[in-house]
Amino acid sequence: MNKDIQELSELHWQQDLLGSIEVGIVVLEQDFSVAVWNQFMENHSSVRPSQIIGKNLFSLFPEIDETWFKRKCDPVFNMGSPAFIIWEQRPFVFKFGTSRPITSASDYMYQNVTIFPLASITGETQRICVLVYDVTDQAMAKQSIEGLNARLQEVSRIDGLTGLYNRRYWQERFEREYKMAMRNDPDVCAIMLDIDHFKKVNDTHGHHAGDLVIQRLAKLITLATRETDICGRYGGEEFAIILPDTTEKTAKIMAERLRKLVSLDAVPYEDIKIKYTISIGIAQFTSDYREAVLWLEDADKALYEAKEGGRNRVVLAHERPSE
Repeated sequence: MNKDIQELSELHWQQDLLGSIEVGIVVLEQDFSVAVWNQFMENHSSVRPSQIIGKNLFSLFPEIDETWFKRKCDPVFNMGSPAFIIWEQRPFVFKFGTSRPITSASDYMYQNVTIFPLASITGETQRICVLVYDVTDQAMAKQSIEGLNARLQEVSRIDGLTGLYNRRYWQERFEREYKMAMRNDPDVCAIMLDIDHFKKVNDTHGHHAGDLVIQRLAKLITLATRETDICGRYGGEEFAIILPDTTEKTAKIMAERLRKLVSLDAVPYEDIKIKYTISIGIAQFTSDYREAVLWLEDADKALYEAKEGGRNRVVLAHERPSE
């Protein structure tokens, strides 16, 4: 009788231990029938041990990819090597709800899973143990930090007034395009443009009106360019654009389209509409540009030529008079 009591006592504390651990414990036979299903698994799945022990795991959890899971378990059974599944590779094995549904930002429990062999006295692996760790808090914290970093990075690249790239980041992209062009010698054009008589807009209507004109021009630039084009606010009322896979002939067609859009536009401000125009300079890349700045300077000189020639014009760098 004392032996029976001792065995019951040992069984009790073992069951108590399995029930109190905040880790899922599942023991699987070679045919993937369930031998152990602890309290953690019961709490999060609402499946009682009596409902699953002796049953095939996949019959009660069809959301588990059977082929994939068996492949993960093969080396555990056959070579006695543990296997690991981290949430970055696969968010979960068992699709459980989050342990804090009200305060958690996740709809499900992120899990790290360890699978290790349970050897018999003969050394053969006849069962495996699957440990399921709730790492939702860690996963959400990491994703939050990564999301914040991505937003900060995006903010650091964007001009706050226009939503286009700021000068620093546009310059980085320009330098990158220049290096690629030096290797491949593609058709690519740089454009510099600015608003004609912009000081008069500010002096007449105030800086808020000037900001509205700059914002409207940025929208028209976005409308007139492709997703692959790289548009930035270079400073003040000046903008810069990189047109990949574009000859100067095609670039001039695009620039004329933008110039006409702007010339027909009017920005509502209080009880008036502000008319404005732009001047545009274009330089197509050639391997003669030994530095990126020389390419951009040619586009800027073409812009200056457009202004000197009467404004509201598009000028190609090679069309300027020889200096």
